[in-house]
Amino acid sequence: MVNILDKILSTKVLEVNQAKSIKSIDEVKDEINQTSKPRDFIGAIKDKHQNSLPAVIAEIKKASPSKGVIRSNFNPDSIAKSYELGGAACISVLTDQEYFQGDPSFIEVVKNNCSLPVLRKDFIIDSYQVYESRALGADCILLIASALNIDVLKKFESIANDLGMAVLVEAHNEEELQKAILLDTPLVGINNRNLKTFEVSLNTSIDLVTRIPNDRIPITESGIFKHSDIKLMNDNKIFTFLVGEAFMRDDNPGQTLKKLIS
Repeated sequence: MVNILDKILSTKVLEVNQAKSIKSIDEVKDEINQTSKPRDFIGAIKDKHQNSLPAVIAEIKKASPSKGVIRSNFNPDSIAKSYELGGAACISVLTDQEYFQGDPSFIEVVKNNCSLPVLRKDFIIDSYQVYESRALGADCILLIASALNIDVLKKFESIANDLGMAVLVEAHNEEELQKAILLDTPLVGINNRNLKTFEVSLNTSIDLVTRIPNDRIPITESGIFKHSDIKLMNDNKIFTFLVGEAFMRDDNPGQTLKKLIS
């Protein structure tokens, strides 16, 4: 069986090396000085979480390796506006080009069209990408526990925090979760999708949430499509959701979001 994550990470190495050849890390750091102050990603979620209200990180995603093109009529600016009107707490922007048909430029487009904090959703393997994320305007970055060892995770978290960004660390099994909770970030994502096979099970969140310390905010990712999925997670003390596909397939993603959490 092809390990999809390994394939993506191999491509990412080539992409990062190319990016470095085009723009040096010093040039990226100079661009950060011209970027506006980060928005409060953690605060936007914490306010809802503390009141046991659903907090949705609504994802802007055109395609995926497992589903192909999800949304052909793809306009990040109008989608961002729709999400904000629909009650999203934050927005996740897929920037991987090869496998998700994303683009780093989408972050600026989204931030120019809504007031919500933005997560850069990508496969970060190099500190260059952490600096790049802030230069692009990201308020939070995703770190994937299965892709990085604990020393690298801590290093990237430290850089992100120094730049004023939040970190969402993601795990899919107990071994990855043990690494994830060694970080300082309160945002601990449980990916219901196995990144090696892309199979999805909501039981992953139900099984792992009991192992997350009470001072953290568990975030269930992937496989959330119906209001009953929201209720199932709420019953298991999960109130924060990262949802993309369920919204992307609808003409009015913000309206679908509103229905999902109402």
